[in-house]
Amino acid sequence: MSPARNLRARIAKASLLHIMAAHSPLSALLAEEAGFDGLWASGFELSALFGLPDMSLVSMTQHLDMLRAIAGRSTLPIVADIDTGYGNAINVIHAIGEYERAGASAVVIEDKTFPKVSSLIAGGRQDLLRTEEFQGKIGAAVATRRDPDFLIIARTEALIAGLGEAEALRRAEAYAEAGADMILIHSKSKDSSEIESFSRAWTGSVPLVIVPNAYPDLDGQRIRALGNIRMVIYGNYGIRAAATAMQEAFRRIRADGGVQNVYKDILPVEEIFRLQNMEVAKAAEARFLC
Repeated sequence: MSPARNLRARIAKASLLHIMAAHSPLSALLAEEAGFDGLWASGFELSALFGLPDMSLVSMTQHLDMLRAIAGRSTLPIVADIDTGYGNAINVIHAIGEYERAGASAVVIEDKTFPKVSSLIAGGRQDLLRTEEFQGKIGAAVATRRDPDFLIIARTEALIAGLGEAEALRRAEAYAEAGADMILIHSKSKDSSEIESFSRAWTGSVPLVIVPNAYPDLDGQRIRALGNIRMVIYGNYGIRAAATAMQEAFRRIRADGGVQNVYKDILPVEEIFRLQNMEVAKAAEARFLC
């Protein structure tokens, strides 16, 4: 069973899938070993890796390079964050073909204008497309995919833009009618009330996806109780965890004037060798290098 078919089948069985953000093959390997159901090829995390704001500054080529590298090292299905689709519906047609070939099992497209600004930044510009124009993007994506199991997930930023639940529901229904397989509803509220209210009000024909970055107290048990959420994306935890560990280690090394204290608290180099498949490379050397 292909990763895309496996992902679609598990969603159809009403499973709650936990998807971890990744920005590199190493982070993808760690997520797979931790037991996650899939990977989020995160635009935010890749932007942060390059030290850039999440404002459509990272190109599709850069994002695809990351996704291909991850797909080459992980067996998990990959949900690709393609922001606004890199332009209009014609750009979306091109993007879908590229992301399918690169190894994605799904894409998430959001209804902001291009270039987008990160949803969670205070005071950020959060302009949305006309509903009809975004329906065209979703229709283009659905018509273009070669694999019928490849998921098209429509993300509405109506709550992020302060337009309210009624507008979010209206847009979500329109996107489902255009052929979206799932709806990602996003919120930057510090509690989960907006998301829970939307979920209870949602009577659409497709399941929901959430990204509980701003409202971390919404746990799996409460999510399952809502009944129509099938996917949880942990959208920026990989890069934040990595940055936390590096900040702490680097500061300690500088303060201590060396690594004499910090080395005990970080992974031994042998663990990195394991993640790199060094034993496989050594075995190949022994077999083939004459």
